[in-house]
Amino acid sequence: MTGVHAAPSWLDDIPARLADLDRAHLLRRRRVVLPAGGARMLVDGAPMLAFCSNDYLGLASHPALAEAAREATHTFGVGAGGSPLVSGHSAANDALEHELAAFVQLPRALYFYAGYATNTGIIPALVGDGDAIFSDALNHACLIDGARLSRATIHRYPHADLAVLEAQLAASTARRKLVISDAVFSMDGDLIDIPALLALCERYDALLLLDDAHGFGVLGPQGRGSLAHAGLTGAAASRRVLYMATLGKAAGVAGAFVAGDAALIEWLLQKTRTYIFATAAPPLLACALRKSLELIAAADDLRHGLRQRIAQLREGLATLPTELGWHLLPSSTAVQALVIGSNEAALAVMERLRQEGLWVPAIRPPTVPAGTARLRIALSAAHTAEDVDQLLSALAAHAADCVASSRQKAAGTPWAPAANIA
Repeated sequence: MTGVHAAPSWLDDIPARLADLDRAHLLRRRRVVLPAGGARMLVDGAPMLAFCSNDYLGLASHPALAEAAREATHTFGVGAGGSPLVSGHSAANDALEHELAAFVQLPRALYFYAGYATNTGIIPALVGDGDAIFSDALNHACLIDGARLSRATIHRYPHADLAVLEAQLAASTARRKLVISDAVFSMDGDLIDIPALLALCERYDALLLLDDAHGFGVLGPQGRGSLAHAGLTGAAASRRVLYMATLGKAAGVAGAFVAGDAALIEWLLQKTRTYIFATAAPPLLACALRKSLELIAAADDLRHGLRQRIAQLREGLATLPTELGWHLLPSSTAVQALVIGSNEAALAVMERLRQEGLWVPAIRPPTVPAGTARLRIALSAAHTAEDVDQLLSALAAHAADCVASSRQKAAGTPWAPAANIA
């Protein structure tokens, strides 16, 4: 109101807090992208060779998926129109659930509109106040948030430290125990020891929830996922495992599902708030996903090509100078993490690559621990050997410039880069 002095508000602090993020090199920026064929994109209008997408098999732009979605609009329209338990459980979504269960060789599956909503919903449906959750320290944010929403007691164990996990399980007096873990860790790329995790759950009467966002479609026979890769599906499946996977990465579309024992899946259908109270995924996506499952099952050649690119990248990165302190984390998956260290240094490498037409994201806290900012190099079957060579050459050139700069600064002499890359 005119003439009235407004009291200070916490909202006035927001600009300063944004400035703090900027000074700490933690301010994020969205980029406007358009697909440009293969592993290429237009990023803010500039052509880029992208090493940032989770489209591990290159299916997101596959014409068969686009055609399946287009044809579905003639039968189902565009939107689902309601929640699954009211009017949104279409024939397409129902068929997809049956095919997902058959594909991962588990008794039953439940299809969700998003992976984040799946984990934040099913964990509180399984455990609550007085129960216990055991969570790997590097779990994805959706698992962490689902655990917090459940109000169960959370026991966090060091990444992949199953000895600590066993001690925590042995000491717990909770009747209901839930172990939650990524199968392939999204920022490190390593695969957890699933048989060992399951053995602990069997020993201590716990349920295991696996998030296989980055293994589904890529690992296991015919891309059936990390659980199949471990030989724990079909006749070897355990009722103690709930298998969750997203459908917007290797599957190339959107959404997620959870599969496992039929009674457990029925319980989740009845009790998961993010399923019950949300509009169902559009049927056209389910039709595209049904086609995607066919392509994934027949994509051994794509998976073979992806493994070749992974080996090529790791071999090339092993030749970078060690004095920079850059560190390639162990990973046999499409996620390859090159730890740089500081936020500023990781952003500098990202910018150097961007100037050379390469888009490789710098990942910083809180996504990864402080001091471990990194390049998250995501490989795809859409990448060629020449694409990977281009990235390796650019990284080698930047590393050589960094080494030369460091040595000349130590000697007290000026330094300038060998070439202008602006």
